[in-house]
Formats: sequence, C-alpha cells, structure tokens
Amino acid sequence: MAAERGPTSLSALLERVRQAGSRETSVSLGAILEAVGRRSFAPFLLLAGLVTLAPLVGDVPGVPTLMASLVLLASSQLLAGRRSIWLPHWLLRRRVSRPRFHRVLAWLERPAAWTDRLLHQRLTVLTRPPAHFAVAVICLVIALAMPPMEFIPFSANGAGLALTLFGLALLADDGLFALAGYLLTGGTLAIVVVSVMG
Repeated sequence: MAAERGPTSLSALLERVRQAGSRETSVSLGAILEAVGRRSFAPFLLLAGLVTLAPLVGDVPGVPTLMASLVLLASSQLLAGRRSIWLPHWLLRRRVSRPRFHRVLAWLERPAAWTDRLLHQRLTVLTRPPAHFAVAVICLVIALAMPPMEFIPFSANGAGLALTLFGLALLADDGLFALAGYLLTGGTLAIVVVSVMG
C-alpha cells in the first residue's frame, strides 16, 4: 500500500480532491477518498491534517475527533499489512456542503503552491519502507491523543500540522518533513501531558 505512487505534490492532490463528487450538492468523505485513492497512506494523513488545520472546518467541535478516527483506522490497517484501507460507512457518509468545500480548497491553494516549492526528495531513509511503519505508529499515537486536545487550546492545531508534515513527507519522499513531523509531535504531546497533569 505505501509503495503506490499517486500525486507527488500537494497541489496535485488538491486538484484530485476538487473532482470529488462533482455532480453532488454536498461532498462525502467517501467521495474524497475515492478521488485520492485508498491504497496510499499519505492522502489519509494529509486529509486529516489539513481538515484539522483549516479554519472553516477544523474549528467545528468534533472535527478533530472525526479526523482522529480516520487516522487511527488508516494507521492500524497499514501496520496490519492491509493492501487497501477500509473505513466504516458511517465515516464515509459524513458530508460537507460544496460551497464550504470549495472555500476550504481556495484557502489551501496558495499555501499548497508555497509548500510544493519546499518539497524535495531527500533523507529518504525516513520515508521509504520500513520507515513508513514508524510514521504509522506515531500517527496512531497522535490520533489517540487528539480527542482530549479539543479541550487544550492550539494543541489540536499542532496535531493537525504534524499529520500534514508526515503526509507531505510520504507524498514527496521528503525525509526532512518527516523529521519536522517527529519534532512537532514530541513538542505537542509534551504540551498535552503538562496540561493534563497540571
């Protein structure tokens, strides 16, 4: 699953997402995932991370937990060796209105173009098998920590950014982004632990 190569830039991935459910008045998660494919781990991480970061969607209560469910299911299935990712119907049926969907994509276009200029194939030991299993384990830990993060200011944003970094790393074979993801995850989880224990 991790070896399948789809889009190798964020802009190309967003263009695929834009085509999801093009004839419907609202867009389901299932349609988005069918557009990007279910045999690559990177789009799942990017989708969850970007949605958590997006101001028009990620700020809605419950959305970080929903995205955590997506990452938890995807990560556990990657670790179990599944060739494609299965998701329950209740998750695939979740919808967003097309106007909001397009506003989020428009908001992402400029950051995507800027991010794509930073992506390069480097430090591939951190992104190619078996390193993708380590990424899956860390993302599973992030997913488990995301529900309580909804009650800790800005921590869910840190989790969303970490997922985005890991997704970009696997998408573009860029180990530097994976390294940044590991560092950000450590910092975010430290903040959560301190907040909970305090």
